[in-house]
Amino acid sequence: MERLYPALITDALRNVRYPGNGKNLVELDMIEDDIRIDGNKVSFSLIFEKPTDPFIKSVVKAAETAILTYVSPEVDIKGNIAVKTRRPLPEKPANPLPGVKNIIGVSSGKGGVGKSTVASNLAVALAREGYKVGLLDADIFGPSVPKMFGVEDEQLFMHNVDGRDLIIPIEKYGVKLLSIGFVVDKNSPVLWRGGMASNALKQLITDADWGELDYFLIDMPPGTSDIHLTLVQTLGITGVVIVSTPQEVALADARKGIAMFMGDKVNVPILGLVENMAWFTPELHPEEKYYIFGREGGVKLAEELNVNLLAQIPVVGSICEGGDAGSPIATEDSITSHSFIHLAHEVIDAVSKRNSDLPPTEKVEMKH
Repeated sequence: MERLYPALITDALRNVRYPGNGKNLVELDMIEDDIRIDGNKVSFSLIFEKPTDPFIKSVVKAAETAILTYVSPEVDIKGNIAVKTRRPLPEKPANPLPGVKNIIGVSSGKGGVGKSTVASNLAVALAREGYKVGLLDADIFGPSVPKMFGVEDEQLFMHNVDGRDLIIPIEKYGVKLLSIGFVVDKNSPVLWRGGMASNALKQLITDADWGELDYFLIDMPPGTSDIHLTLVQTLGITGVVIVSTPQEVALADARKGIAMFMGDKVNVPILGLVENMAWFTPELHPEEKYYIFGREGGVKLAEELNVNLLAQIPVVGSICEGGDAGSPIATEDSITSHSFIHLAHEVIDAVSKRNSDLPPTEKVEMKH
């Protein structure tokens, strides 16, 4: 007898048709990927939709016959075919934000790369382009969005919507805002365990009146944590924007962040990479560029990982001053604000491409 290998077994089973529809076992994906060969002994599993399938015995018998006929009569197969039931796909959780068309995470592998600055200015830039925008500050342990929008001292109120008491987001520069910073002492650290932080985030998402939004941005915590899993499990995230600086240490952490989102546990599309602090430009000499953090590290990383480079954002003195004063730079007319408008257009295009790749039932309609 010739040496046996799994492809021989699979080819033989193509000759076995399921009586219910006339298709063969390979077409119906009924052969589990567990074909074991030990000398002339062959064993594997057949997967049926339900344990009460009336054709189980006849299909198993036909599979044994096919292997003895098309592989070799010397194959030891009798009694070696196990029967399993196909596990049903988990039900998709109910959408907690039915009025939101696109949910975009803004993330970074490490702190200090300007992730919240990018998230805040991207939100303002999208709003300036005429879209309905929401921004959730999910950075539980370092919320900075309230300061960037100059709303640190705002109080949250609730109102009743269809029998539910919902939090009313703060609105400024055309962006609806919520942050854990609104409900904790801004001068004290947030000492919460992961579960408490995750529950607080869920409440800001599901117990708030976000209304209809074209884009719902989430300023995620830096690094990789269970909060990222909470957000992915709670929301159907459209995609993630990764923020990094050109420095090697930041790029190494950006790689980890991208790997996390592309991994099986999270599995969220990467819309692209933003290279923040790409160079320093003096405000009075916009043509000058000083690469104080390294040159085009983000460009090279995007090429290496085959992800979009969405934008390179320069460092200009006014960007820091604007954030500290509660006036995002994207509200102005400057070199940096033009960079964020460019970023907004790139994100819109990336989301549009991502939606065009989805099955028709999952696509969302965007209106300007």
